[in-house]
Amino acid sequence: MSFDSQAYAEQLEAKVTRLRDLLASFDAPEPTVFDSPLQNFRLRAEFRLWREGGERHYAMFSQDDKRTPILIEEFPIASLRINQLMPQLKAAWQASSALSHKLFQVEFLTTLAGDAMITLCYHRPLDEHWHAAATQLSADLGVSIIGRSKGKREVLGQDYVVEKLEVGGRTFSYRQPEGAFTQPNGTVNQKMLNWAYEALGDRSDDLLELYCGNGNFTLPLATRVRKVLATEISKTSVNAALSNLSENAVDNVTLVRLSAEELTEALNEVRPFRRLHGIDLKSYEFGSVFVDPPRAGMDPDTCELTRRFDNILYISCNPDTLAANIAQLHDTHRITKCAMFDQFPWTHHMESGVLLTRR
Repeated sequence: MSFDSQAYAEQLEAKVTRLRDLLASFDAPEPTVFDSPLQNFRLRAEFRLWREGGERHYAMFSQDDKRTPILIEEFPIASLRINQLMPQLKAAWQASSALSHKLFQVEFLTTLAGDAMITLCYHRPLDEHWHAAATQLSADLGVSIIGRSKGKREVLGQDYVVEKLEVGGRTFSYRQPEGAFTQPNGTVNQKMLNWAYEALGDRSDDLLELYCGNGNFTLPLATRVRKVLATEISKTSVNAALSNLSENAVDNVTLVRLSAEELTEALNEVRPFRRLHGIDLKSYEFGSVFVDPPRAGMDPDTCELTRRFDNILYISCNPDTLAANIAQLHDTHRITKCAMFDQFPWTHHMESGVLLTRR
């Protein structure tokens, strides 16, 4: 594909127009636009392996054709580190049957800070021959290696990478575990974090955060408020968030493993939760809520819950469900800030953000 800057500018403008049109009926201000590097922006990549000409090749498949592989030698949208590692890993598995035997999938995870991890997935048990070869591979490439087979995972090095992002003049360190969600475009993620940090502003009250993940937004936003109650349902993400809070000495956050729907029930006093034992919900003086929901957006009850707060800071990976949620809130809240983050250049996907304030 061509990475022509003019073609990128046209695609970016089309996304901005789409967001502008979706929010026009809500009198949204003009969105601030945060663009992406044209190449080497994606920090993670996953490839299937395909046999052809007696060799295994990196392969992907189009959404409408899962049978015809697209063989890949380099992947320009991926980070420079991934592109550096791809041929080195391929040479290693071609030279070692212990590494290549029944290897069917490879996953790369890298960071702007330079950390890297490779996951190798197999249709066979991992034995001592694999362990010896993978240990040497880890040393040769200078990366952590994860081996996965049915019912087993072997970790050589660490099962996470470490990212460092600067927000509001402070550098935050993020542990990103293997298999857990992380923002794919680190450059745009850093821009998104700084926008959210500025949009929330310095406050003397408390923040409720739903869908907190590994604490991507939690860390910088916690420095803007008195204290934070954050929720996340994924156990892996909760553990990563707790590590990140400790690593960054952020001590004003209480994290509970509840879904947004469960927390809504707790705040509405529908039923108690043992995971909230010892947490006095009435002690919080919530002035703002931050949400970063999945593509389906907030369910109607959670959306209704956010109406209680003076400020709703909303990051969305689906502008259609964002618009649907705003429609539910528009009678009590208005959009005062709006942004478009091009997390996914060369696709139709976009990330957007709005700050809604009480009328």
